[in-house]
Parts: sequence; C-alpha cells; structure tokens
Amino acid sequence: MSLIPSFFGNRGSSSIIDPFSWDPFEGFPFSGQLANASGPAREVSSFAGARIDWKETPEAHVFKADVPGLKKEEVKVEVEDGNILQISGERSKEQEEKNDKWHRIERSSGKFLRRFRLPENAKLEEIKANMENGVLTVTVPKQEVKKPEVKAIDISG
Repeated sequence: MSLIPSFFGNRGSSSIIDPFSWDPFEGFPFSGQLANASGPAREVSSFAGARIDWKETPEAHVFKADVPGLKKEEVKVEVEDGNILQISGERSKEQEEKNDKWHRIERSSGKFLRRFRLPENAKLEEIKANMENGVLTVTVPKQEVKKPEVKAIDISG
C-alpha cells in the first residue's frame, strides 16, 4: 500500500474516499495550467469543444451540434465571408448565492465557436436551423454544380 502514495504523490487521506480529488497529470509539463486558469481563458476552453457532426446527403449538408442546456437565444448560426458556416454560443455560469456551499462543479460554462468551410454546391440563401432536446440541427441544401460547357474547336491544317 505504501507504493501507491509515493507513485501518485501525496494525495492526503481524502484520496481514498474520493479518487477524483487528485490530478493524475500533476508534475507533467502544462499540467494544471487549465485548471488554474482564471477568467476568459478557462471559460472559453472549458466549453470550446462543442461536438458537431457533419453529414452529406444527396439533398443537403446536415450539421448536428450537441448543446445541452442552451436555449436557442444563446446560440448563433451565421454565414461569414460567403462560405464559412459559423456556429457559436455561450453557457452562463450559475448564479452563486452568498449562503451556497458548493461541493463539486463539473458542468462547464463559457463560450464556444466552430467554423466550417462550405462546399461550392451549398445554397446559402436556404440554410435552416432547428433546436430540439439540446441538439442544434443546421441544414444546408445543395444545388447541382453545373459542369462547364465544353465546345470542340476544329483544328485546321
């Protein structure tokens, strides 16, 4: 039993009861920098990885983003520079009351931003977005890309 505390560092007596109260990466380069960060750096990076799926069907490009707990007013869907789909949002921190005693904070808060370069066949004027049960679905209809007209030239001589 004495090997475990020396291998994992001095975790104290609470580590036996709560195995999540210690940092397994303690001592490694960059360990704890995010955990010790404050302000916007911690908030942005804590929620920056909003998970988004992108599939292409014969009719459209469909993006599905998991944004649990967000209202549609807290999410923005925009097209930037003519062909960049931008999905962003923010989850606010829960208000702390003076008499509250927090035991654990695991739900993330902060901002997220994801960008996708849309292909040439995207109908930008017909993009639709829908949010249901914490999943944002953005549908980008496709148009047929016209093949360039080829004109044969007679060769003289």
